Amino acid sequence: MAVGPVEYLVVAFPGSRFTGAIAPALAEAVASKAVRILDLTFVYRTEDGAIETVELEDLDPDDLVSFEPVEGEVTGMLNGEDIRTLGESVPPGSSAALIVWEDLWALPITEAVRASGGRLVAHERIPAEVAEAAVAAAATER
Repeated sequence: MAVGPVEYLVVAFPGSRFTGAIAPALAEAVASKAVRILDLTFVYRTEDGAIETVELEDLDPDDLVSFEPVEGEVTGMLNGEDIRTLGESVPPGSSAALIVWEDLWALPITEAVRASGGRLVAHERIPAEVAEAAVAAAATER
């Protein structure tokens, strides 16, 4: 089975409460078949830097409601070491969602490259801030 590019995202929120503010956008990406969720984990980093894993099923039911529309096969791609390492990027006193997804939109490209004997030699995401600055700079040059 061919797999499209797989990416991860760590989104931190101040405090210890998961509000689910990103759930509707994530659910829309899944519903449109642009992505498939491979793993979704939550962490809380205490003020002293300790990292606590909060599994989806361990969330307070009031918090979980906002995540119910997110469909996908959660496969546990992140192991304990991954979660600890990614959790270290979360500021103390903050909670975070760790999301791993497959870019389904890129699957036809992936299959075409493989079918033609090609292979991926580089893939990197340009940070949004860098792309936005480049677009703004190009617009002022016109």
